[in-house]
Amino acid sequence: MNNLRNDEVKLEAVRLDSEGFNQAQIGEALGTPRTSIGDFLRKETYSSWWAEFDNECGSPSDTTPTLQLRNKASVLHYVEPVKIATRKNAPDNCTHLMIPDLQVKPDIDTDYLRWVGDYIADKKPDVLINIGDHFDLPSLSSYDKGTKKAEGKRLSGDIAAGIRGMNLLLQPIADIQAKELEEYGEIKYKPKMVFTIGNHEFRLDRHINANPELHGLISYADFKLEENGWEVYDFLEPAMVHGITYIHYQPNPMSGKPYGGTALNILSKVGESFCVGHAQKLDVATRFLPTSGKQQWGIVAGACYDHFENYKGYCGNKHWRGLVVMHQVSDGSFNPMFVDLEYLKNRYNRKKDTNKIS
Repeated sequence: MNNLRNDEVKLEAVRLDSEGFNQAQIGEALGTPRTSIGDFLRKETYSSWWAEFDNECGSPSDTTPTLQLRNKASVLHYVEPVKIATRKNAPDNCTHLMIPDLQVKPDIDTDYLRWVGDYIADKKPDVLINIGDHFDLPSLSSYDKGTKKAEGKRLSGDIAAGIRGMNLLLQPIADIQAKELEEYGEIKYKPKMVFTIGNHEFRLDRHINANPELHGLISYADFKLEENGWEVYDFLEPAMVHGITYIHYQPNPMSGKPYGGTALNILSKVGESFCVGHAQKLDVATRFLPTSGKQQWGIVAGACYDHFENYKGYCGNKHWRGLVVMHQVSDGSFNPMFVDLEYLKNRYNRKKDTNKIS
């Protein structure tokens, strides 16, 4: 069994964590109990080592073990975003795939992000939409501020977890593109990628507004979304693609708050096809316009994560979770398909054995 007193074992644990492996996988790879890995990554043990790890790097000429450790640490702190080759426009009558709220944060099992990525790589939708709340940012939660839940949470860790999670999701697409480039000399599959900022990402903007000394030091750019290849739309800025309005939630123009009621109620208010996230449920409405022949749709789907949210309680966590696929999209009309997260788990979790850490 490897001992976490060894600096190399510690560094390997941090590296694997930065690549998105969960604590059980890291423990298995290093021959160390999962609980020990968890305590270490939460900085509850070896605090003096973490103090050295978090220090700035020494000069390149420094050769002491401690400064060598710092130099390694500087690389591990930066999470390189996976970059996807994309296109600006997609043809009419194409396929859209919407990813509802993923709510990625530290200390959760991230396997569900691999399942979603594998499904996208298999289906190759023309347009990929992330409806927001990918970054959960629990450290900025106004509900937890001043409570025990807020203890030990750090914004830097939240952002790093979100970037690692995005890398897990996009890596299967990147693998396809690398294979196509090698086989054909060009990348054939280039999706249009749209990201609409959610209210959880908006926590960062709200925090900066409340603390103006942070202006210019941190921003949405730190999420690395554009580096991934996403077209980023601001919070509650609608993204119109082939006649469908994508937005984190449909705001009442008089208050800015989400429209209440059913999807049919929202559809009657906005008068055009829309897909939103935010609400942890699946609610679908449709109506036919006889003069134009259009079939309008309103879809509310706000969850595509596998973990338990304590604030919702036991019954509140039994809602629908999954992806929304839209076939033959044209001028707001489409044929919807709903892909349950449990289906993705059953189909792609078998690949987990091939993804073991070596």
